[in-house]
Parts: sequence; structure tokens; C-alpha cells
Amino acid sequence: MISAQEPSTHSSPHSFPLLLPFLLVLLLLLAGCRGDRSDDLPAEPADKPVITAPLPPFTPATSARAAAAAFTAVTGARGTKLASQPPHPRKIKYKNGENPDFARKCGWPVTIPPPLPDSILPRKRIVAYYGNPLSRRMGILGELPREEMLRRLKGEVLRWEETDPATPVQPALHLIAVVAQGEPGKGGKYRMIVPDEVVNRVYGWAREANALLFIDLQTGHDDIRALLPRFEWLLKSPDVHLGIDPEFNLIRSGRKPGTIIGSYDGADVNYVTGYLSELVKRYHLPPKVLVIHRFTRHGVTNAGSILLRPEVQIVMNMDGWGPSWLKRDSYEDYVVAEPVQFTGFKLFYRNDTKKGEPLMTPTELLRLCPQPLYIQYQ
Repeated sequence: MISAQEPSTHSSPHSFPLLLPFLLVLLLLLAGCRGDRSDDLPAEPADKPVITAPLPPFTPATSARAAAAAFTAVTGARGTKLASQPPHPRKIKYKNGENPDFARKCGWPVTIPPPLPDSILPRKRIVAYYGNPLSRRMGILGELPREEMLRRLKGEVLRWEETDPATPVQPALHLIAVVAQGEPGKGGKYRMIVPDEVVNRVYGWAREANALLFIDLQTGHDDIRALLPRFEWLLKSPDVHLGIDPEFNLIRSGRKPGTIIGSYDGADVNYVTGYLSELVKRYHLPPKVLVIHRFTRHGVTNAGSILLRPEVQIVMNMDGWGPSWLKRDSYEDYVVAEPVQFTGFKLFYRNDTKKGEPLMTPTELLRLCPQPLYIQYQ
């Protein structure tokens, strides 16, 4: 007879059904943890993630079948461990001008004629110094003495080569050969043609640096159709290319340069590319590069009508100055949004940084989409 004060060491036969679920769960746990598991179970990779979620609590009323189902729900069928789900990919945040989805919706990459032999783009990136040696205020080309200017240009070329080793860099000097004026002058055209002697001098500097020469035309109230043939003597050289500046094309408005921003129409651009194409064919030249400066919506009207010719490679160059966010906006709104062929980006040593902003770096510019293949420093 067992005293009421003595603890019992025997289980009542009536308590065994209540313990059955716990025993079954214990056996299942031991079976899942045995080192000598059955040969019919697949081997598990050592780095497979382990489920750490706890089993649900059990009560004496829980059936053995319910306990086994709960165990399987947590650990997986047959005691194997469940792999964790991969995290959801983060959405990439792009700054303006960088989003490849936006560029693709706008029509990039553009379908272009196959590049002719000796084409510069897209095989190389052009890095140019812009200005006029008759003025220290028009850009780095005239601001510094020749030796220092060429040395600094070489330094920029090296920076681009180091940042993007896969793309060779072609240096260039971008000379304003026709300068818009605030006064009409003798011919009433509001422009000044730089003397040929000065143009030839800068051409000599370019050759000294193994660089291209671009001549830039600010037409004022002159017509590009009348002015462009004036420079055929230079453009028939294989290493001389062209830039046109809509800002200073004011013949339609009749306004003075500097008082309003001008524009070119797609028809004007087609005249220029047609003229250059004929030069290439006549003189058996490598394709010409045409740089068109743009920083406003109406800077180039009817851009969709611009024709692509194998003999001419067109660069839409983002020409605005200011903080980097504003330049990115302009690039996205006026260059990326209206695809033509290739893109360029202009940096101002003074105007971009005068409010304390740093000059945009090659690394930042290479994040743009599409990546600019013509970089101009003023």
C-alpha cells in the first residue's frame, strides 16, 4: 500500500493515452536528428539554411497524427529542412539621366547605319577643350597659355582612360571660329569670323597634341547655308570636324545674341549633314563628327526629322551650366528624351563650380544612360 505522503514511481494505466502524443513526437524528433539516417533520404548540402521556427505547443488532447502533421509543417516532409526564400530584390534608385528603362522607352539604343571605316564613334570617346585664343572668357582653350592648356587637356584624357580603360580617348580642340556679337558689325550679321591665321594656329596646336580640331559656328543673323561653305578649305582635312550652336542662331527671331536663346530646326541639321556627307565623298575622308549644342526644349525643333547618314556622326551635346542636378535634368529632358545618334556632355570649369558645387567626375558621367561619347570642357 502506498502512502499518500510518498511520491509514486509508477504511472497510472489511465495516463498512458495522454502521454502517447508526446512519445510519438519525441520519436520523430530523434529520427530526424540521427546521424545514421536511412539510406533512402537524400544527402543535404552542408550550407543549407536551418529552420529555426519553434514547434507549436502541445496539450494532452493533441493526437499523434496532429502532432506529426505539425512537425512536418515546420521541418518539411520526411524530416528534411526547408530552404529559406530569397529576399526580394531592391529597386535601384537612379538619378536623372541614369535610368536605363527611361532611355529604352525613349528609343535608346538608336538604330544607326553601320559605322564606316575610320569612324571615331562609338569606338572612341572624344575629350575636347573649348574656347577661342582671342578671349580668356570664352573657355579653357583661350584662358591658359598654349603649353599649360595642352598639359591640362592631356591630364583630362588620362583621367578618362583610367576611369574607362575599355574605351580609347581621342583628344580634341574645339575652336569657336565664328563668334556671335552683340553689335551688327559691318555686314549687319551679328557675328565675327575669326581670321584664318588664328584658325590655322589652333589647328597647329591640335596636330602637336595628336588631337582633332572642331570648328564651331555661332551664326548670329547669318544663314548656316551661306556660312558653312566658307570653311570648306578647312573641313576637307581628315582631322577637322564641325560644331553648330543653336543658342546663337537668331536669324529668324531678329533678336540680338545674348538677349534670347536661338534654335535650329531639323531641316537645318539635315542641310549641314548633307553638306558634310558630300565633302566626305568628294575628298575620300573618314566620317565627320557633327556636334550640336543643346540645353533647351526648343534648341532643336523637329529633332525626329533629322536624317542619319553614314558619312556623318551626330552628337547631341548637353551644353547647360549649373549644379549637377540641373545638368542631369537637362541631359534627360533634352538629349535622352529625343534620341538622334550619339550624346555629349559639357563641363564648365568656372560656371559649374561657382556656387561651391564640385565639377562632375568621369565616374559620375559614365553612370548616365546612354553614356556620353563626347566630353567638352569649357
